[in-house]
Amino acid sequence: MKRQYSNVDYKSIPLFKDVKEEDWNNWKWQMRNAIRDVPSLEKVLPLSDEEHEHLAKTLKKFKMAITPYYAALMSKEDVNCPVRKMAVPILQELHIDESDLSDPLHEDVDSPVPGLTHRYPDRALLLVTHECSMYCRHCTRRRIVGETDEDMARGHLEKAFEYIAKTPEIRDIVISGGDPLILSDSRIDYILTELRKIDHVEIIRIGSRMPVVLPQRITDDLCDIIKKHHPVYVNTHFNHPKEITEEARLACEKLANAGVQMGNQSVLLKGINDCSNIMKAMMHDLLRIRVKPYYIYQCDLSEGISHFRTTISKGIEIIENLRGHTTGMAVPTFVVDAPGGGGKIPVMPDYLISQTEKRVVLRNYEGMITSYTQPSDYQGHKASDCTFCSDESLVAKDGVAKLLNEGGTIIPQSLRRESRTNGNGKH
Repeated sequence: MKRQYSNVDYKSIPLFKDVKEEDWNNWKWQMRNAIRDVPSLEKVLPLSDEEHEHLAKTLKKFKMAITPYYAALMSKEDVNCPVRKMAVPILQELHIDESDLSDPLHEDVDSPVPGLTHRYPDRALLLVTHECSMYCRHCTRRRIVGETDEDMARGHLEKAFEYIAKTPEIRDIVISGGDPLILSDSRIDYILTELRKIDHVEIIRIGSRMPVVLPQRITDDLCDIIKKHHPVYVNTHFNHPKEITEEARLACEKLANAGVQMGNQSVLLKGINDCSNIMKAMMHDLLRIRVKPYYIYQCDLSEGISHFRTTISKGIEIIENLRGHTTGMAVPTFVVDAPGGGGKIPVMPDYLISQTEKRVVLRNYEGMITSYTQPSDYQGHKASDCTFCSDESLVAKDGVAKLLNEGGTIIPQSLRRESRTNGNGKH
């Protein structure tokens, strides 16, 4: 059934009942009045003595910041409210699981200059600030986000621009943080302008949770700035249908009307969206507000968020319940961002059952098993006759794709049998 998006009723909350509408709709007012301490939080939510005790302990290590807008989405009665779980610190954050890692994605290791991660051949991640409008409890970058509320120094930015300019294989820049849309309009314009001066940078992506937690930030002026620098893509971060309000819809509509193609990156979170039907409802709602479902991430191995993790099989189950059961546009890719800097690995249900040179056996979402007959006269693509194959910038230079193109062997480091051989390769 088509869901009606609700307007946020902030007047019913004692802390905000006297706030003027013009202030409420001002993103800078929202930033200044973020909930950062227990007394302010208690004016929004009733807190038990145990919650008081747990918050006091947790806030000694991790910061809290909740925008008034997002705080108004939290249920006062339901302690299992998904919005509340993503916003309010709990004691489990102090538990460090044996599998937890400080920098699970090796963003620091793969950083040639401060604030820039270059892992994939043709794209780089530019972290322009450590600050967010609110601090999500499941944040994978909690080692840096919130530790210091600061933007990247201009000198560091210039070094990042220099590195990108002298690395012609980089064609795609992802601007992230923190949240890059926390920066002023002029700062955002400066960053986009400098990147656009680099000829080989073809596309720019902005990763921001602002349309979710502070939709007031998506102003006409911001959209006009982004419009100047197209193609610019925005990936946002809805995790639950409750976050998709009328205010969020209007923010996404403004960006879409400014020519921005929008995608959504959800994180699979225990007790929040680890349900196929919740995910399906959210994917449908996202498409209705012109946001394309892009990724579902397996929750990372960052310190202090193990209580949010599900099994990987839960993610596969969700994809199984989406593929074929709804439009393909509503089916994101489920990925595991591999620890150790391995990058995003797509994980899917098994649709390929078996294959020979003559036929492939497949199954569909219903469980129907069918075969596809391979062409008997297929000669294969001739790279020597292809102008695209002679373009070195397009040819894969590492990984499995290189083996398929050139042959050879990939040998893991520290292979045991290698250590058993002498210098000339003989036992």
